[in-house]
Amino acid sequence: MDIVNAIILGIIQGLTEFLPVSSSGHLEIVKVLLGNNSVPKESLLLTVVLHFATALSTIVIFRKDIKEVGSGLFSKNNQSFKFSFFIAISMIPAALIGFFFEENIEFLFSGQLKLVAYMLMITGLLLLFADKKIENEKNVGMLDSILIGVAQAIAILPGISRSGATISCAILLGINKEKAARFSFLMVIPLIFGKMGKDMLSGNIVYDSSIFFPLVFGFISAFITGIFACKLMIRLVKNSNLKYFSYYCFVIAFVVLFSLLI
Repeated sequence: MDIVNAIILGIIQGLTEFLPVSSSGHLEIVKVLLGNNSVPKESLLLTVVLHFATALSTIVIFRKDIKEVGSGLFSKNNQSFKFSFFIAISMIPAALIGFFFEENIEFLFSGQLKLVAYMLMITGLLLLFADKKIENEKNVGMLDSILIGVAQAIAILPGISRSGATISCAILLGINKEKAARFSFLMVIPLIFGKMGKDMLSGNIVYDSSIFFPLVFGFISAFITGIFACKLMIRLVKNSNLKYFSYYCFVIAFVVLFSLLI
């Protein structure tokens, strides 16, 4: 792994973490193109670092909302408590999948390009359906938070966009688009930090001092582009422009499948 490759991967992660085109899927495609032959655990280290960078960019953008969610759990305000409680509930499905199927998940992040292509098609379909959904003003409820959480758990698969799956699921459930985007971005933050903590304690992360600077530059590039992409995504969801990302996912999926055939 060199610095240039790490920066490229960081930019891709920063953009695709928030834009609904699957950051994990794009990282797997680019790793193959760049000739990254890392074993799954080494590849996982870079993936975790880049996700950590985008989690921090989310914290910067939603710092006021995060403070409200934290205080809401101990608030006497019924609405604040409900929203914070629903955020916590939504994290359970992905946390369970990550805990019980960790080794299976690691295998998926080892150049499984055919899987990535098929999952990108599913992402494209979700975005297309969500874009056609009539605007609604519904708030997130208990059942909604569970279903959105399930969508986030499924998005562990490379090629399924986490933001695309959770925002699309929320919109299809009738939730206001701006609220759907806000809920989607807030619900992933604790999971990312939890995953990092678990990996550090379990020894799943393989570290070599030779990759220190690539990790640093990859982190910086992901953080900066993440801030830009997060703001852009919120604006795009409000303006119902998800269909363009749907078309993009279909194109990338067909290009990957065609390249595998030849």
